Formats: sequence, C-alpha cells, structure tokens
Amino acid sequence: MPKRFLTIWFRHLTTDWLALKRPELQGLPFAFAEKDHGRVILTAASPAAEAQGAYPGMASADAKAIVTGLQVIDNIPGKPEKLLKALGEWCIRYTPLIAIDPPDGLTLDVSGCAHLWGGEREYLKEIVNRLRSKGYDVRAAMADTVGAAWANARFGKVTPIMESGDHASAILSLPPAALRLEPVLVDRLLKLGLRTIGSFISMPRSALRRRFGPGLLQRLDQALGNEDEPLQLLKPLEPYQERLPCLEAIRTATGIEIAIQKLLEALCKRLQQDGKGVRTAILTGYRVDGKIEKVSIGTNRATHHAEHLFKLFALKIGSIEPALGIELFVLEAPKVEDADPVQEKLWAGKPGLEDTTVAELLDRLAGKIGANTIHRYLPAEHYWPERSIKMAASIRDRPTTPWRTDTPRPTQLLARPEPIEVTAPIPDYPPMLFIYKGVRHPVKKADGPERIERDWWLDAGEHRDYYHVEDEEGRRYWLFRSGHYSGQQSQWFIHGFFS
Repeated sequence: MPKRFLTIWFRHLTTDWLALKRPELQGLPFAFAEKDHGRVILTAASPAAEAQGAYPGMASADAKAIVTGLQVIDNIPGKPEKLLKALGEWCIRYTPLIAIDPPDGLTLDVSGCAHLWGGEREYLKEIVNRLRSKGYDVRAAMADTVGAAWANARFGKVTPIMESGDHASAILSLPPAALRLEPVLVDRLLKLGLRTIGSFISMPRSALRRRFGPGLLQRLDQALGNEDEPLQLLKPLEPYQERLPCLEAIRTATGIEIAIQKLLEALCKRLQQDGKGVRTAILTGYRVDGKIEKVSIGTNRATHHAEHLFKLFALKIGSIEPALGIELFVLEAPKVEDADPVQEKLWAGKPGLEDTTVAELLDRLAGKIGANTIHRYLPAEHYWPERSIKMAASIRDRPTTPWRTDTPRPTQLLARPEPIEVTAPIPDYPPMLFIYKGVRHPVKKADGPERIERDWWLDAGEHRDYYHVEDEEGRRYWLFRSGHYSGQQSQWFIHGFFS
C-alpha cells in the first residue's frame, strides 16, 4: 500500500482561537505581539488585520500606523503548541497517526484511511469542512510525501490532492519556501534567480551541496520521497489497538454494545494468535461534538476471552454519554501478558486460583464494586505482624515463603493496633477483662503470652506479648501488651479478630 499523507495548515491559528473565545473580536483587526530586543513585534494577525497590511514579524508601531483600530494583545507563550495538540487529538477520529507541526500545522499519515469516507476527495473535504465549521481558517493537501503535501497546502493553487506518483512534477512550479527551508537559504536562492523548485531541481547535487549546504538536499529528497521523514506521533500507536469508524453516529446503548463486541472480536483474535492476553483495556469514544468518552477495565490474569471481556465492559456502558452520537470507537490494550491456553473441558480445569472462572468472577466483581475493594495477600518473611503479609500484584503471584501454621493468627488484622483498657492481676497473666470502644469484654478463655520481637534492623522499640482471648459471648480477639509488665501503666492494644 503506497503511503499517503495529509497536512493541515491553520492560517490564523491563535487569532481564530481568540475570536472563538471572544466573539466580539469576530471580523475586527487585532494581533498578538511580544517584545523582541527592545521592539514589540507581531506574532500573529487576524484576517481583518492582514487584509489591511499587518503581518507576523512586523513592528507593532508600524502595524498600528497602517491598520485602523488595530488591537494589540500580549502573546501567550506555548499557546500554538497546546492548540495543535488539542486539534490533533480531535483528528484522531480520522487516523491514529498524527504529528503536530509547529507553529501552525498538523501532519496526518492517512494511508488506507480514505476509503472509509468514500475516497480521498471526500475524506479531505470532510476534515476541512469540520475544522472550518469549528471556526478555523484551514487549508489542507494530500500527497505521497509529507514534504509535497506541506508544500501544496501552503503554496499550491491547482488541486489539494496530488495523485499518487505525481508529487515530483506537482511541486516544480512552487517557490523554494515550499521546501520548508530556512529564510536565509530562501533569500539566497531568490537572489540567484532560482524562483521555483523546478529551476534548480535538475542541478548537480554536488553543486547544490557546495552552494547551499546539505539542508537543501535533505528537504528536496524528503519532498520527492527519496528519504523517509519519520513522524513524532502525538499519541504513540499501541501494538494492540482496533478502530471502528461509524457511518452514522452511535447514540444508543445497544449500538455501543455492538461496537464493543466487534472490537473485542478483532482484538482477541490478534491476541490469541500471539499467545497474549489483556490485563488492561481502554475503550475511547470520539463524539460528534468533539468530546471524548473513555472507560477502562482490568483483569486479574491475562485473557483473550472476548465474551468475558465484554461482560466487564458491559458494566461500564452506563457511564458512557454519547450525547449527539459517537462517530469513532477505539479499543486498545496498553498492558498485555502471556496467556495460558484456555481450558476447554471443565474436568481438565485446575482448582483454586488456577481456575480461569475464578479470575473471571473476580474481574466482574471488580467491575461492579471497584478493583480497590478486592485484595489478595501473600506471606512475607517477617515476624512483626504488620510486616508479615504483603499485597499480591496479581492472581498469578506465588508466595516466596509459606504461611505460618504453628501459631494462630487472626483472620482480620487491624491496620494499626488500637489502645484498650485491660485488667490483669499479675505479670504475664492473661487479661481478666478489657474495654474496647466503651464496651466491656469479660475474658472467659485465654492463651499466651507469645512474645514477638521487633525487626531491630528496621526500627527500635518495645517487644510485644500477644494473647489469644475469648469473651463470654464466644468472640475471640488478639491482644498484646507493649513491653514488660509495669502495673497500671502497662499499655495494651487490640490487634485483630478471629472468625
């Protein structure tokens, strides 16, 4: 497939933006300006100001002298780049391969995209008309190379579309500035009478390099397609991404469901072929009004089971607001992992965490109540209770040390021990009763103490003497005394609950 590029030139980018933000400026002459070596220089001029002779690079005082009622506004540093980035993100509905071209352009790799809009002419017309309807004065052109498209968008006068293979002959009549050369180099060419690209394109390359340097030859080769011109994409393309443009904007939940199913079928087919599975997936919907709707899902283990992934997305459909409609859906999987072959037979499945249905159940629960409410813990090599467990990153993590089974541990451990009042008759004797949150708990049974020392290489402090106690209502608790017994001044805490 031959490469095709589309360049968009925003002729009055910042002034168009300001006129949209402040409608009272529509049709009036105004300009942006900034100080430069003690002078105030125009950086951008509105169409009305340009029509009266103002232009970027002109001194503000001169512009005010020739343009009646010219309003000069302080330049906003970095604004063109921010505007181009926002407009580029909007254009992702037409192609995922977009690069900004400061200070006033966008470059789109549209290879294989135009047929979705009925051909290149309709495709270009759609983009230009949509941008103009938003209030931006734009010109666009399409060609086999970035350089040729850029030249035609800014200097071409015949047609905005260069037929495939015709870009070399189409740029011959254009001026040297169409090659994106430095102003100094353009002036040198014009002074020598080389007023079109065709006037020097056939000259010996050694002569051109000697007189004008390698920059001219590089730009010429890029325009002719003899040298590749890599694009620094606005949004790097994910390896696993599927796009679904819609002929008519989707406004219903049923339509969104169908779109998700189609995207998942295509994505999961690719993942299965590569032996990969989704851990994180993001669905992005580009609305007609320019806004973006985005939902994401996560899985506990890598999977390319389309039906399961659809169930996770189905829980999020209610949060998608299509408004006037969504015209493009993009599904991407930024995080994938190697996936185990799916168990086809129920009897062949492994019990416990190896069972794929357990992971799928956890995914559905996380989609309903939130992933942060489900936790899995593994043992850690520490005796100190707060450090004896660690959170698992995924369902596939395996413990590096076995769980302790020689002494009882509570099923619910408090994040921080909470102080209690305890009545204990003699040192090392279990508590007779304790008061926790204002409630008295007479102790019926008790076991202990179990002394646990601190990790001295991590912090300093007292040891703990733990007791496993049961109150008169049969509820069991894990209590401890901090340090050695010191009568009524001993500090006691509750640290956990047994089921």
